[in-house]
Amino acid sequence: MSAVRLSRGSLLGFVLEEAGGGLVPSPGAAAGGGGGGRVEELLLGLAAGARSLQLAAELSRWRREKEEAAGQAEQEEEMLQRAHRLVLAGRLGEALGEYQLLARRGSLRAEHLHLLAGYLAERVRGSLGWAEGQPPGKGLLSCLQCTGTLFQPVTLRCGHTYCKKCLEKERASQPASNPCCKVCREKLPTAGAYRINVVLNSFVGKYFPAESRALTLRHEGNVLYKKNKPLAALQKYHQAIALAPKDHLLLSNRAQINASMKYFEDALRDGNAACSVQPFWPKGHLRKAQALAGLQKMDKALTEYLICIALDSENKTAKMEAQKILCDLLSPIAENMHQRLPNIMQMMSPRSRVKGIVLNSLNSRNSANVFENSCKVNVDTAGIDPRQEWKSHSCHLTKPAQGMSGNQDTLKRLSTKRAFSPSEKKNSLTIKRKAREGKPGTTEGYSKCKKRARLQSPRREHDVLPKLVDAFDLECSLCMRLYYEPITTPCGHTFCLKCIERCMDHSPKCPLCKEVLPEYQALRKYNGTVLIEELIEHYLPEELAERKSVNDEEMAELSNLNKAVPIFICTMAYPTVPCPLHIFEPRYRLMIRRCMETGNKQFGMCLSDPVKDFADYGCMLEVRSVEFFSDGRSVVDTIGRRRFKVLRHSEKDGYSTADIEYLEDKKVEGEDYAELVRLHDLVYHQAYMWFGSLEQILKTRILSHFGPMPRKDTDIQASPNGPGWCWWLLAVLPLESRAQLPFLAMTALQERLNGIRRVLLFMSRNCPR
Repeated sequence: MSAVRLSRGSLLGFVLEEAGGGLVPSPGAAAGGGGGGRVEELLLGLAAGARSLQLAAELSRWRREKEEAAGQAEQEEEMLQRAHRLVLAGRLGEALGEYQLLARRGSLRAEHLHLLAGYLAERVRGSLGWAEGQPPGKGLLSCLQCTGTLFQPVTLRCGHTYCKKCLEKERASQPASNPCCKVCREKLPTAGAYRINVVLNSFVGKYFPAESRALTLRHEGNVLYKKNKPLAALQKYHQAIALAPKDHLLLSNRAQINASMKYFEDALRDGNAACSVQPFWPKGHLRKAQALAGLQKMDKALTEYLICIALDSENKTAKMEAQKILCDLLSPIAENMHQRLPNIMQMMSPRSRVKGIVLNSLNSRNSANVFENSCKVNVDTAGIDPRQEWKSHSCHLTKPAQGMSGNQDTLKRLSTKRAFSPSEKKNSLTIKRKAREGKPGTTEGYSKCKKRARLQSPRREHDVLPKLVDAFDLECSLCMRLYYEPITTPCGHTFCLKCIERCMDHSPKCPLCKEVLPEYQALRKYNGTVLIEELIEHYLPEELAERKSVNDEEMAELSNLNKAVPIFICTMAYPTVPCPLHIFEPRYRLMIRRCMETGNKQFGMCLSDPVKDFADYGCMLEVRSVEFFSDGRSVVDTIGRRRFKVLRHSEKDGYSTADIEYLEDKKVEGEDYAELVRLHDLVYHQAYMWFGSLEQILKTRILSHFGPMPRKDTDIQASPNGPGWCWWLLAVLPLESRAQLPFLAMTALQERLNGIRRVLLFMSRNCPR
């Protein structure tokens, strides 16, 4: 009961009007509003002053009605919360009873049914084996935003491709917050124009001319529709669907235009066609539901809204409309409420008719035609055969025995196993027989062809045989070979990863349009273009296998640490000694990158030679870390590993290479080993004393660059390069590079120790006292 509003004809109303200047208690005040207490005090005073029994009686009745209204509101709130709890507990029959009582009291609103709508959608999802956000059948050339065929494709830096219009619309709809990629959630650029991917745009236009023309007509129709010219827009969509009759986005958009013009029958045909083409597309079911609602088929519309929510739990339109229909169905003035309400509950039975129809369709056809048996459509003309109308999907009506009190009996009856008709049994046997034979279209055939079916986006795509696709259309303009790890720049051009990296070594500009790409040099972050990789895999599998084989051979050659080893011509390097390098020449940028790509992270270091280009002996360096700068330069932290001798000098892609053999110290035994240990200890002590005699500032510099002097090894012949302190000492001794090179070539530790001893004696004689 609502709060009581006193009429001016009553005595109390008259007194209020005369005394308070028209003060009449409002419904809010009567229900406990802020001004109710002051009005009550005024009335008590008036009643006492006038000593009117009639006024006192009216005041008492008004107070009683006010308290009853407040108590009723509190009771209704408790009923609503109890209904919510029952829904969350899965006790739907009891929850529906509570909601119906609220509806009878006139207190049920559509927004109160959000939990019920969500619960029903969740049961639909679980009953049919769907996952939330079940993607529609993804095609090769589908936009990740609108799911239609790509129109003016734009590839983002993350490697995913969208329609240009979709990206612009997304940016305009979220000016405050940065929009992000639907797949990887990477932030989209907030400024600058989106550039069309040249390769993909040409590919669509060349091999799918009908679809490309249909896309143009679709966008022309959208412009006309925004200008409030629906008839002209509808004509454009008629032309577009004639070219691409199985484009679900075209069908859905035409359904929307028809619905806006109240052509609900036509809208329903298009909605059915869109759902047949893309069964797991939420928008298709939304358009179908809106058409059914326009035809006043509310029970079927509710089913479609619930399917839409099951596929997309964030669809606010479907949620609100489903709540409104549920509210109407629970209302006592709704016609045939008891006949329609059980259809909603039937969706929750795991063995419901809906599940039987869908799964039977899935087994007999494939996942792209899940609802085809339930909804036969002629997508070429967007017409529908009335004899094949989808009846089971919208749930057959089942009248309960005793209205709402029969909910539990109805649920029990609906959960029983459905008996199949003779024709359905025959179809089931045929399916099983074909499955054993492994024929296409059966369960086994579907699993074998699942990947290929998933990759077919333009509906004529299967008409374009892979052999008809020219590999030239998917070749890198730099290496003139099939794309391998394709990278699309912000300016819209595509190159192989290794090709664009080599170009960035020389200049931070696009090789084709010369647009500056400073972020590539600074971040060194390249994300492959997913769509071009999929196109090559789908249309050119043999060429891709050959291209991959060539790449593997090249990488195997580069990773060989004996043949064609990259040589950095710079300074002396020693085993176990750090050697930081500043890389700025393009040829060495390429060399360092290849060393990192192969995984061995090693290259040779040699001194320059005026005759042979580089010396015959050197040391292998291992990369420990690389730090890149915004202008392309880098600092590489390396450490010496093995010594080598050059057998053959050569060159590759601008930098030097060599065939090498590794050097190791020869081991000695017996008295020769004992003599070697005595010499080792003597020279070590001599080196330690020399280092201690240096000035403090010089020692600090040496320690900061080379670290502390290594300690003596327990086994001086354990390493093939000999004790590490020898190489540390040679690195810090003030010797010319030509004087240090012979030590690198020595394979006898005794000879190296004697040479170091002579150098130390010379240094000690010439040191100032």
